[in-house]
Amino acid sequence: MLRLVGLAISALLVSGLTESTAQAQETVQSMLAAQIRTQGFVCDKALGAVKDAGRSKPDHPVWVLKCSNANYRVSRVPDMAAKVEVVR
Repeated sequence: MLRLVGLAISALLVSGLTESTAQAQETVQSMLAAQIRTQGFVCDKALGAVKDAGRSKPDHPVWVLKCSNANYRVSRVPDMAAKVEVVR
């Protein structure tokens, strides 16, 4: 009986972590899409965002944003406009 309860709790924890990760990812992609739209770029529908670990630095994250119409590399620096490049 205790084993069954332990498995149920583990399943709930794993599903909660997966859900919070999905929510965080949705927040990043929607935030990046809103940022580039305010800067004049077109992002009809944000499909995903992946952090570019090779180009990112502390306090200077770089993301690849996939939109339905284009892909963008977005470099963010606090309190400044993002640097946006179209990725082919």
